[in-house]
Formats: sequence, C-alpha cells, structure tokens
Amino acid sequence: MPILVFNCGSSSIKYTLYKKMSGEVIHHGIEERVTDYSESLEKIYSDLDNKLPKGLYSIEAVGHRVVHGGWRFRHSHLIDSHVLDGIRSCSELAPLHNPPNIWGIEFAARRLPDARQVAVFDTSFHSTIPPEAYNYALPIEMARERGIRRYGFHGISHNYVHDRAAALCSSREGDHLGVITCHLGYGCSVAAVRDGRCVDTSMGYTPLEGLVMGTRSGDLDPAIVHYLMSPEGGGLGEDRIHNLLNRESGLKGLSGLSADVRDLLAARSRGHEGAALALSVFTYRLRKYICAYHGVLSGADALVFTAGIGENSPEIRSETLAGLMPLGFIHDEELNKAAIGEEAEITGKGGKVRIFVIPTDEDFMIYRETSKILESLTQT
Repeated sequence: MPILVFNCGSSSIKYTLYKKMSGEVIHHGIEERVTDYSESLEKIYSDLDNKLPKGLYSIEAVGHRVVHGGWRFRHSHLIDSHVLDGIRSCSELAPLHNPPNIWGIEFAARRLPDARQVAVFDTSFHSTIPPEAYNYALPIEMARERGIRRYGFHGISHNYVHDRAAALCSSREGDHLGVITCHLGYGCSVAAVRDGRCVDTSMGYTPLEGLVMGTRSGDLDPAIVHYLMSPEGGGLGEDRIHNLLNRESGLKGLSGLSADVRDLLAARSRGHEGAALALSVFTYRLRKYICAYHGVLSGADALVFTAGIGENSPEIRSETLAGLMPLGFIHDEELNKAAIGEEAEITGKGGKVRIFVIPTDEDFMIYRETSKILESLTQT
C-alpha cells in the first residue's frame, strides 16, 4: 500500500506517492500559483485516483510537511485532534505556511478517512539547538511563559542535505563533521550542524528572521517596526507591517522589481541598479552567516548549497564564496558553473572546506518519517 506525501506551501502544493516498503516513487506532481486550495487538492486527488489501480483507498498513510511545531512538537507525530489543535495554535507564527499545511491535513481526512496521517515538522531538526543559541535576550520568565525562542525552519531540507554531505565526506572525515547547510529558495536559511545535531540556524521565532529572502526582510532592527507604527513613520497598523515585512520586502523590496533571483540576474546584466543592490545585499548577508557558523563550529568541514537558488545559480554561489577564500572556502569555477540542479562537489584546489551542491528532497524525508511512525504502530 502506498504512502502519499504532501508539501503544501504558501502558493504551491507538491505531492509524491511512494511504495511503502521500497521508497520507490510512483508519482510526483506540483500545483503552482495556488489561489484555491480546495480546488487544487481536489484536482490532485482525482489525478491520483485515476493513476492507482485500486484508487485512493489503497493509500495507507499521508505524510505532511508542517512548518511550525512551536515548543510542543520536537518530533514527527501521528495526527489526531490534539496534534491538529497544536498546529493551529502555531499559525500566527508561520502565517504563510501553517494554514496551507492544515488545509492539506483536513482535506486528506475527508478524502482518505481510513488512512493514517503524520505531521513532520520543519522545526524538529532544530530542537537540538542549545540554550545559548535559542534564547533571545528578553526577560527569561516572560519568554518561557510565551514560548518565545529560536525555533528554526527548513529543518527537513537541512536534515536531508546534511545527511548526504556526511555520506559524501565519510571516506575522508568520518562521522565527526561540522557542516554548514544553506537552503536558498523563496525562503532562505542557514544551519550549523555538528556531529549530526543542529547547533544554530538563521531563522528564529518565525520564518522572518535571518537572511534576505524573496519577499521577507530577514534580520531587522525591531525599533524600525516601532518607528513605522509611530505617527512620524507613517502610523502603519499591525496588518500593514506584517504584510510589508513578509510580502513586500526582501529581494522584491530592495530591487523594486522582482523576488526571483533569475529576473534580478538578468536585470543586473542590463544595468538595473535596484537588481544589483538586491543581489549584493543577499550575498553579503549570506556570507556573514557562513562566517559566523564557521566560528560556531570551530571550523567547518563542509558547506552545502541547496534549494532553488542554491542548486541552480552558479552566480550566487560564486559571488558568496568570493569573499570566503581566506577561511578555506575555495571553489572551482568550472565545476561550479557545471553544477546546476544536480549533486556535485565544487571544491577548488587548496580548499580546506569541502563545498557541495546537493538537491534537497524534503518529500523523501517526510516519507521516511511517516514510515517510521507506521512501523512503531505495528510494534505496540
């Protein structure tokens, strides 16, 4: 009986059907520019019903990516009403992501009432971050009472590419590795992983902190928010501020043109100053975090680029790495140019840190976690 995996994003739905025992992909698809989740999910289920010899009811389980698990969920969970309520309670912390995740779960419950459902949380991989990294310098009792701390996101992706990097490095460094993983897509984050355990990550209490992203601001002096809400700063309301920081900032805001790196690279080549500025800020911020995590790890053994930008933009990789040569991050320009959308090592001669491009596979990780949950149920 197959396992279905859903990755419901803010504007897209990715789904993959796996054979339960082997993990072989039966079918994969994506719905993009989603405006009506019910309509898109109905289309997906109809498509799957036609492709499966025994129809939808042959599906044994559905695994869902859930972006924010808050302090409640440190591991993947079988979904029941309690778990679903917990996911709902975190929606304010990931307003672009948790609501679509919930849509996927509720729709699956209606269409596949006999199938088990499993939540795999982006925050779980970062639950090993130590107190000195996850605490903000706020009054500690207030922060604990309200659950204010660094949670981190893209954990499913960081976990996958770390494991691949560890496998690729095993013949040289063994298991004791310090790996910096860079998930660079519409949303962007960096993680520092030591001996397989995440010790720091750039996103924080919400997915807004850290790197410059497609439309998200990343790191920001909190006093700016106070100023923008004041009469002198325009008297912007809470909803307007939320929309400004999440949907109008980042690459789109800096460039005044687009949130897509491909558009910005093309525009920069034509002399567009806004595109040039946005890309410079993007790579500068990324370089800062890589340097910081190199220090956190007391020297990294490997650096990984993944996700849409990380896997497919040699220019962004090259411009980021150009300032890191003194730390041993040396890449081979020809290998870098050739590494587009496929796994490759791009380390240059004399490099002390191995540099990889590794396509992420969040769906496979969700499948693997869902399989583990199903196996644990048969053993109890």
